[in-house]
Amino acid sequence: MHLKKILFLFAFLFSFGLQAQVISPPDWDISLENPNPKAGDEVILIFKAKIPVNWYIYSNDFDPDLGPLLTEIVWEDTTGIRPEGRLQAINPKTKYEEIWEGDVTYFEKEGEFRQTLFIQDENALIKGTLEYQMCSDITNRCINYQEEFSIALGDGAKDAIPSRSGSGDKKESLIAFMVIAFLAGLAALLTPCVFPMIPMTVTFFTGRANSRVQGLRNAFIYGFSIIAIYTIAGTLVAAVQGPEFANWLSTHWAPNIFFFAVFIFFAFAFLGMFEITLPSGLVNKMDAKADKGGMGGIFFMAFTLVLVSFSCTGPIVGSLLISSAGGELLKPIAGMFAFSLAFALPFTLFAVFPEWLKSLPKSGGWLNSVKVVLGFLELAFAFKFLSMADQVYHWGLLDREIYLAIWIVIFALLGLYLLGKLRLAQDSPMEYLGVPRLMLAIATFVFVLYLIPGMWGAPLKALSGYLPPMSSHDFDLVKISRENGGGSQESLGEIPKYADFLHFPHGIQGYFDYEQALAAAKRQDKPLFIDFTGHGCVNCREMEARVWSDPRVLSRLKEDFVMVALYIDERYTLPESEWYTSEYDDKEKRTIGKQNADFQITRFENNAQPYYVILDHEEEPLVEPMAYETDILKFVEFLDAAKAEFARRQ
Repeated sequence: MHLKKILFLFAFLFSFGLQAQVISPPDWDISLENPNPKAGDEVILIFKAKIPVNWYIYSNDFDPDLGPLLTEIVWEDTTGIRPEGRLQAINPKTKYEEIWEGDVTYFEKEGEFRQTLFIQDENALIKGTLEYQMCSDITNRCINYQEEFSIALGDGAKDAIPSRSGSGDKKESLIAFMVIAFLAGLAALLTPCVFPMIPMTVTFFTGRANSRVQGLRNAFIYGFSIIAIYTIAGTLVAAVQGPEFANWLSTHWAPNIFFFAVFIFFAFAFLGMFEITLPSGLVNKMDAKADKGGMGGIFFMAFTLVLVSFSCTGPIVGSLLISSAGGELLKPIAGMFAFSLAFALPFTLFAVFPEWLKSLPKSGGWLNSVKVVLGFLELAFAFKFLSMADQVYHWGLLDREIYLAIWIVIFALLGLYLLGKLRLAQDSPMEYLGVPRLMLAIATFVFVLYLIPGMWGAPLKALSGYLPPMSSHDFDLVKISRENGGGSQESLGEIPKYADFLHFPHGIQGYFDYEQALAAAKRQDKPLFIDFTGHGCVNCREMEARVWSDPRVLSRLKEDFVMVALYIDERYTLPESEWYTSEYDDKEKRTIGKQNADFQITRFENNAQPYYVILDHEEEPLVEPMAYETDILKFVEFLDAAKAEFARRQ
């Protein structure tokens, strides 16, 4: 498959998983206080709701003209009953809402309504819809819901439609969510954190099994270990730490430097510098509690895979953490299980694969050549982790041209190795050059030639998500664009905050602080375009290179909107006077990134990047926000629709 198609498939599935953020309605339990009434009886129809955390539903015992939607019953096809009085709210809370200039009643966490009914016929049918409104002060968002219910009495009870408590929709939502998580797990295999782990799996399992049965057993233990570790660890993180931990693991310098060192270590091993062996003491301790197959070592290998891969899969896991923070527990568990199941399947097959390798006819040192090739790939991918830490902390170690120079040298050496011009210590003499190896060498040198123009500022769109941003390029051609991209006092009328270390691509001039950008949008009478982005966001870089660079998009971004880029992984610590404690997770937000991430989650209930929101001057969305979308025409339509709606509201 062509490289761009592979990247597109990965990005589509990846972003699709990230957008799987569903706000669940309350879980309703609708029942009769007396399930077997007779004609002439009065019964109580009880509605009990379990309400998601940080949300509430309005009651019905306040002024209906005030504004909010009152909870009420709409009777439909009801026979044999007569409602007595109105729907009664049981012990709701009361508060004054400034926006409505009046007192309202509401329920948080749990709510209960009761309706008295007079039974006229013992075979009555109680059927209707409960209409209500659920809101959140944190997100400034309200959603109208309708909950259908149907209860048949007497002889009709056996044919009754079960009363609805929302469980049907929840099951459908859960299944859909698991399917998305499964696809995201498959897509995660294409990330630079995960794909290079495949040779580690092959190397680890080669020669460990003495029989086919033992090899299969080891493979399945490996797969089950991956699923168990990912599901348990991810669920614990969801319950304890929330989405910030995933962001920390994927962007903090400590885990990224650790992963960089791990990849360098394995690269040197594959290149033949030494053999990979676990410390004998550690192996003995693990194997002492296992059988002769060494299940402790297999579990350790599975744990290593999960730990390293989490750097790239963190953003996917982050969407699951948002669900758990909303009061759900089953959904993140099911999502993590589906994700890890897809993730573990290929590695389980590769764990079986060494048995097949051993059964093949001997062909000299071809297997060592495979390891060496994979060693070069490990070496190249290692710098992705170092680059991520470098971007987040602004160390200036791996600017774009330095990163490209390293890759050019690595892949040029790989090409020479494939041609037989470079020979390492454990290689067997190569008598002739086979056609498959020649084709790989040609492909490698084509890739090298593709990289070279990037040294002079070529965007290299097919690799944009895996390279440092264009703003880190120091060559003069790009430096001009970089300086313009940061925004200047002459063009914007003021110096944007943090423009000395944050930048826009393609000469776009904009802001990096929401309040400053909103004031500028009002001053310039333009819509506000919010770009939720991150230094370590692969899809963000690809959107900038493939979509924003298009003249049709770029001209609109520069001319029709005030731009603000909100980096969710920027670790710049703000002055203490700007710190605050979030109402969402009750944690203190001290850095630019934490405040931006908190703003995105609480205001828009999303933690995926890229995420594009266009607001009017009242801070209301002009159109539905957009995430990763490489279709240029759709992105243009998104921009034009927002501009037209802004003009209509003026």
